[in-house]
Amino acid sequence: MTAAAIRSELAELADAERAAGMARYFQARPGGYGEGDRFLGIAVPPQRAIARRHAASTSLADVDELLGSPWHEERLTALFVLVRRSERADDDERQRIVDLFLRRRDRVDNWDLVDASAPYLLGPWLLDRDDAAADAVLDELAGSASVWDRRIAVMATFAGVRAGRPEATLRLADRLLTDPADLIHKAVGWMLREVGNRDRARAEAFLGPRYGRMPRTMLRYAIERFPAERRRDYLAGRA
Repeated sequence: MTAAAIRSELAELADAERAAGMARYFQARPGGYGEGDRFLGIAVPPQRAIARRHAASTSLADVDELLGSPWHEERLTALFVLVRRSERADDDERQRIVDLFLRRRDRVDNWDLVDASAPYLLGPWLLDRDDAAADAVLDELAGSASVWDRRIAVMATFAGVRAGRPEATLRLADRLLTDPADLIHKAVGWMLREVGNRDRARAEAFLGPRYGRMPRTMLRYAIERFPAERRRDYLAGRA
């Protein structure tokens, strides 16, 4: 019943004009990375508010049902519910949440869905695993043919960066350095930028032997917060 209530509240906020714009923005066109996705046309803040209201009463079965929806906003709101639930969950429930997230990750199929969930659901859970177990999960995702799995892997390491443990980020950045997908270039560059925001020397030690092989987008994201002169050095190939 909670899934139905969430659907009803979202339907009341639907905006056809906004939905058309979102479909263009998230490339739902044929051949786009979001091909076939459908949009109600709802901004993110109301979805977060709905998730807050219903998080305590929404079962994981309800979330599973919403993740199966063809509507982008229903899936995103379901992920917001999971994030809210995970913040208050004991170890057993956190495990069930992560199991659901990983099992249904085929429905986490656009960059905003990944970025709203992986750093907050999978990331903290991985920090509580031993290194070998965490690496095994990340390596499976990073080796996937799905660009969304690979982005989930990269974005999940954000939790480690925030905790002062960027090793997983750097390891995956090295592995995905020449990934063909622009969405991975942006994600890896973003995470390297976050490493640099906290420890520029460590970020530069990583970039030094690699920046010449990086896609330009990845490099620009990674050095975005560096001093202007240092950015010019990297872009000119003289760092």
